[in-house]
Amino acid sequence: MQITPAILKQFANTTVEKITRANYDIMSAYLRGSLVMGDDPLLGNTTDIDLVFIHTDTPRVEREILRLTDEVHLDIEHHSQREYLKGRDLRIHPWMGPTLYNAQVLYDPQHFLDFTIATVRGMFHREDHTLIRVRTLIDSARNRWISLQPIATESNQETATEYLKAIEETANAVALLVGEPLTDRRFLTTFAKRAQSFEQPGLYAGLMGLLGAPRAEVETLHDWAEVWKASFLATSISDRPIQIHSYRRDYYARAFEALLTSERPKDAMWPLLHTWNILAGCLPQSDPAYKKWQSAFEQLGLLGTDFLERIEALDIYLEQVEEKIESWAIEHGA
Repeated sequence: MQITPAILKQFANTTVEKITRANYDIMSAYLRGSLVMGDDPLLGNTTDIDLVFIHTDTPRVEREILRLTDEVHLDIEHHSQREYLKGRDLRIHPWMGPTLYNAQVLYDPQHFLDFTIATVRGMFHREDHTLIRVRTLIDSARNRWISLQPIATESNQETATEYLKAIEETANAVALLVGEPLTDRRFLTTFAKRAQSFEQPGLYAGLMGLLGAPRAEVETLHDWAEVWKASFLATSISDRPIQIHSYRRDYYARAFEALLTSERPKDAMWPLLHTWNILAGCLPQSDPAYKKWQSAFEQLGLLGTDFLERIEALDIYLEQVEEKIESWAIEHGA
C-alpha cells in the first residue's frame, strides 16, 4: 500500500469514529502535526498520526501508541476539558498555542473545541503574543543553563537530559519567531531553514557545535545508529517511556537512515542523541549498552571533562539568541 496524506487522514477519521463511539466522555478530537501542516509526513517511509481526544473529566491514560502498520502508528494524547477553558492563555502558550492554531477538528458535536480554537486564532500572530511565546521558551532554557552551573563537573544522564532540553527550547524560541515548533525527527533540518530565513545561518552551525557535531564523522553516526538499535533492544518494554514505545523503533531507526544519506547527514544527530539519551535512562549503568552511550556522549563533550566547555558555549549561544529576539521585538514594535 502506498502511504499518502489522504490515506493517513482516512486512518485518523476512522480511529476517531471508532474511539468516540465507545467512549461517551469524549467531547472533542482533533488532528495535529505534519498532516495538518501540509508537510511531507513520511521520513524513511514511516510516520505517525497525531491525535488528541478531549474528555469531560480526567482521562484514564494521558498518551497511548497504537500500531496501524509497520510504517504507521497512532500517537494519541488524552486531555481533560479543563485544559481548554482559557483560550487566551492557550494562545500565548509556546506549545499548545501553535498546535491549536493549526489543529484540524475531527469531532466536536457541542462545538466546545471550535470556540477554543477561535479564541486561540484571534490575534494569534500579533507581535506581542509571538514574543510572549518565544520569551517563555528562552527564559526556560536560560533557567536550565543556570541549574547546570553547580553540577557541570559531575555530568551524568540527568545533566545530559537537562542540557538537551535547554537546546530544544532555545532552538524552538528561534523557530517560533517565523513558524511552528520543530518536530523531533526533522529538528535540525527545519531549524536550518528557519535560521536561513533570518539570514543567520550561523545559528545552525552554532547549534551543531552545541551537539558536538565537529567531533563526529558521518561514519561514526552510522555506527551509533546501529548501537542505538541494540540499546533499544536492551531496554525492557515496561521501562521505556512512551515516546520510545516499541512501535516507534522503526519510526526513528528508518529516519536515522534517511537523514544519514541526505545532503546534510549530521541532521540525524538530534533525533539520534535525544532518543538515545532517553534509552540510556532506562538502562543500569553496568549494562554494556549504557557504556556505549556514555562513551559516545563523552566523545561529543556532552558528558565528562568537556561538559563544562559545552555549558560555557551554551551561555554564549543563549546570548546570541536573546539578542536576536530583542532585535526582532524592536523591529516589530513588540
